[in-house]
Amino acid sequence: MNMPRIIFTFAVIFVLLGIGAYLITGAQSWTALIPSIFGLLLAIAGGVSLKSLKHGGHIAALVGLLGFLGTAKSLGKLPALLTGEPVERAAAVGVQASFAILSLVFVALCVKSFIDARRARTSNPSRA
Repeated sequence: MNMPRIIFTFAVIFVLLGIGAYLITGAQSWTALIPSIFGLLLAIAGGVSLKSLKHGGHIAALVGLLGFLGTAKSLGKLPALLTGEPVERAAAVGVQASFAILSLVFVALCVKSFIDARRARTSNPSRA
């Protein structure tokens, strides 16, 4: 698993999600750009991971975890949104839920990478 590539991929996805949210909501509030801010933070972590995969990966995982924790509450409103029930600020709920799901997938990939790296180190102690 090429973690720097995954980090940069999610960085681009988050930036595009934020820009899309900003445009969909009529550019009314800068808060729609929050996913883009997280994307930029991930890009920085990706840059760090090119020099030190361990440190960059951990920074990226933290950014992803914070993104998930900050938007997880929107997942409770997602069923109502998907069934067509009226939801206050439906666009915001949709974007936040998307961001939460993407962040959770990203964190899961980070954890898998950490587990794989640990297994590789224990199976080949000379690489430690």
